[in-house]
Amino acid sequence: MTAELQMSVEELLAVFIAREMRDFETCACGAQSFIPAAGMLLGRELYAPNMEIIIRGTRHYNPIMNPRDFHFLAQRGKMDLFFIGAIEIDKHANFNLHVIGDRDAPQVLMPGQYGTGLLYYAVPRIIMFRTAHTKRIFVERVHYISGAGTSPEGIFRRTREVKILTPIAWLKLNQKSRVVELESVHPGHTAQEVQGNTGFDLNIQGPASTTPAPTEEELHTLRTVVKSGMIETATYSDIARTRIGNTA
Repeated sequence: MTAELQMSVEELLAVFIAREMRDFETCACGAQSFIPAAGMLLGRELYAPNMEIIIRGTRHYNPIMNPRDFHFLAQRGKMDLFFIGAIEIDKHANFNLHVIGDRDAPQVLMPGQYGTGLLYYAVPRIIMFRTAHTKRIFVERVHYISGAGTSPEGIFRRTREVKILTPIAWLKLNQKSRVVELESVHPGHTAQEVQGNTGFDLNIQGPASTTPAPTEEELHTLRTVVKSGMIETATYSDIARTRIGNTA
């Protein structure tokens, strides 16, 4: 949130996601993914008019009705960007969607996944996202690896970019060191704050880059064109009504 423009966390993340959209790419998110859905739609309006959008769980943006075909699309190399709402993320960009504690006697049993681990290997660009940034989320080592950010030598994977978006920063997996590092800090926050809320060393050296703040054009388009479009197409319409443009 900035002093000049008041916005919800969902709006902030949607704007930052929108800037990652690229023309002629096929970008997809799974079901229950309101924030990536809003971000992709905003990105198509402002930055990538020729991108293709797939939003699972919706009718208007879901040309693939069979869930298996969704994963086959990625395996055939036809999906360029996918979003993962991980619950735990560690320093090697492994993510957890399954359990906290012992797998056979878990302290917390989480929803699991439907093929997300496969998509992590098959899609070139991955964006993980969280609506909070805490040491409970960003841990030294996840309790259970639902998807591995690093593969052993000789294992082929198409992943070439992994980024992680939170309300205070962009993080990125260094493809050489295979360790998550700080990419940029959002306006109103500091590198020290980000490191203090992360359970592993982010290898911060020197001044951190600052994420450009959301603009009036981005927020206006999100709150008008994108919001009305999501309502009209029943794309998370109830959430769009309450989470976009209601910051008073």
